[in-house]
Amino acid sequence: MNTTRQLIIALLLLTASHGMAQTGTWRAYPAYHDLQQVEQAGKLLYVRASGALYSYNRGDQSLQTFDKARSLSDCDIAHISYNTAARRLVIVYTNQNIDLLDDRGDVSNLTAYHTATVTGEKTVYSLYTRGEHTYLCTGFGIVKLNARKAEVSETYNLGFRVDHCYIEGSRFYAASSTNGLYSAPLAANLLDKANWQRAGDYAPRPQDIDPQLLAEVRQLRPGGPRYNKFHQLTWANGRLYATGGGFSYLTDDGTPGMVQQMEGDGEAWSLFDEHVKEKSGLNFVASEALAVDPTDTAHVAVGARSGLFTFNHGVLKDAFNSSNSELSTGVNPDYTIISGLTFDPQGSLWLLNSYSPDRNLFEIKPTGEWVSHFQQGLMDGGQSLLFMRSAFFDRQGRLWFVNSHWGLPALLCYEPAIDKLRMIRNFVNQDGTTLVVTHLRSAVEDREGNLWLATNIGPLMLDATETEKENPVFTQVKVPRDDGSDRADYLLGGVDINCIAIDGANRKWMGANGSGLYLISADNIREVKHFTRANSPLLSDNVESMAIDGRTGRLFIGTDKGLCSYVADATEPAGEMRQDSVYAYPNPVRPDYSGPITITGLSFDADVKIATADGTLVHQGRSLGGSYTWDGRDRQGRRVASGVYTVFTATADGKKGTVCKIAIVR
Repeated sequence: MNTTRQLIIALLLLTASHGMAQTGTWRAYPAYHDLQQVEQAGKLLYVRASGALYSYNRGDQSLQTFDKARSLSDCDIAHISYNTAARRLVIVYTNQNIDLLDDRGDVSNLTAYHTATVTGEKTVYSLYTRGEHTYLCTGFGIVKLNARKAEVSETYNLGFRVDHCYIEGSRFYAASSTNGLYSAPLAANLLDKANWQRAGDYAPRPQDIDPQLLAEVRQLRPGGPRYNKFHQLTWANGRLYATGGGFSYLTDDGTPGMVQQMEGDGEAWSLFDEHVKEKSGLNFVASEALAVDPTDTAHVAVGARSGLFTFNHGVLKDAFNSSNSELSTGVNPDYTIISGLTFDPQGSLWLLNSYSPDRNLFEIKPTGEWVSHFQQGLMDGGQSLLFMRSAFFDRQGRLWFVNSHWGLPALLCYEPAIDKLRMIRNFVNQDGTTLVVTHLRSAVEDREGNLWLATNIGPLMLDATETEKENPVFTQVKVPRDDGSDRADYLLGGVDINCIAIDGANRKWMGANGSGLYLISADNIREVKHFTRANSPLLSDNVESMAIDGRTGRLFIGTDKGLCSYVADATEPAGEMRQDSVYAYPNPVRPDYSGPITITGLSFDADVKIATADGTLVHQGRSLGGSYTWDGRDRQGRRVASGVYTVFTATADGKKGTVCKIAIVR
């Protein structure tokens, strides 16, 4: 049988490939709920909603969404204006970055204004289009943009805020909510501030969407979450759960409680019960923490500023605050603060009751029985610790959590079996240096039983051997400089870490406040990746939360600008490698594909060998968690030829293994 015929048969056998997202790909999940602006462009309607963009084609009734992961240069859109002469949509972001989107869907990024240093406020308040020019009304004057040439033509620095501008007759008008209405002759030198004269008063008024257009776009369903709020992310049983957060002792704005749920490939979003107050009589404010019952995945508990709320299939089941339960508050029932909670393996729910005069730790058994595990060590100044959160049970059955309030940052461990609490307030590293930790935001356990703490001075590790000690020593991992000096630097020393997630290969994803997202190797000494909003589709450098889908390796990233995800090259390792669960994708590999090929369903640190049909070894390596990524090249770095390749896999001890095949067509 010749090679061509073999490949045809292989293609027929393998075309029904597993529909997995490719390793290294990004995706954004913007909200489109709040309609803000509609621009007509022939048959197209461009819609700005919740700071995001989509289009509706009246001809074929199709919807197309645009975001930073697929086409746009940024996120959080402030204004749009369609320039008919240039056949481009002008998009201005809240950070003053500018995109020009043409009718073919191609985007040109114009950074001149975004990066310019100007005297005055750069905020863009509105857009006005005339001919091939679009004018930006700013905090200091007007910027004239040539949409056809994609360049800034002129800047009129008037020295005051301009809310709107327009051309009428032979004059150019600038309307200011602070200085009134100004105008200048079009024939004059508009760059000269002296040519602009006050023409009257100006009363600001909202720019409403045309009622007919509003009625039309209200029927559209572009998908996505309701809100761009992702304070805590939890992945469980094929679903992503997100709480909205919003509580702060300094700036409490009464953010409504919310839980958003995503299923499947990201198209199916839903919001938990929106009628909590009507059903329970209790306010649902600032949802801070969420936990899924391991014995009943439909049962979800949510801790909020205003109490404990439990849901069954997204519908409210119970609501508790200090007025109808054993929970306590130092202010009023709306401040029954449950800032941390988790289930134990048996299905008991454990609650951390912050800012309480006489309660702090509860267990609710599966029977519904409430048990108080009050600990005097959780009290400070006549009240429980102010913000106890990030609760989880380790593999030894100990309950760990942190107090993240700056007044008393601490790592805490409660052992239910012996009713013992340990509070760790002194952070001393392996060199005997006392560390000044002012913000301790979360803690997580890695696959080796070590604890990782997210702090304002970088990540701290508590070795598994130190977790039982009253005064443990923390490790600030030292990364060799490899410059011949025999010196080292602390791993991400000084980086303000918000959150940490452990992947299937025991690598550490670290989300930072202001510097993006880091991936650290399993041995903790190598920075594998560093994503920022400037070098990747990451929506913001302020990463607030993370969760990993262990089956696919997709990392969900909650930021202050919304939610995005990245498909990493490590998945949760399989307990047993089986012929029906080890597979490769994409498969077949078609001629136009040049990306990575992923083999998944592997055990931890599995041995992987890839060979030609005649048995020639072309590639080998070890899995990352349950996956292995191959670049389609041989050991000399050359792209392999067309053919059917056999993947031989074996467990780390070499005792068990399986095979799968990959068809490659060049």
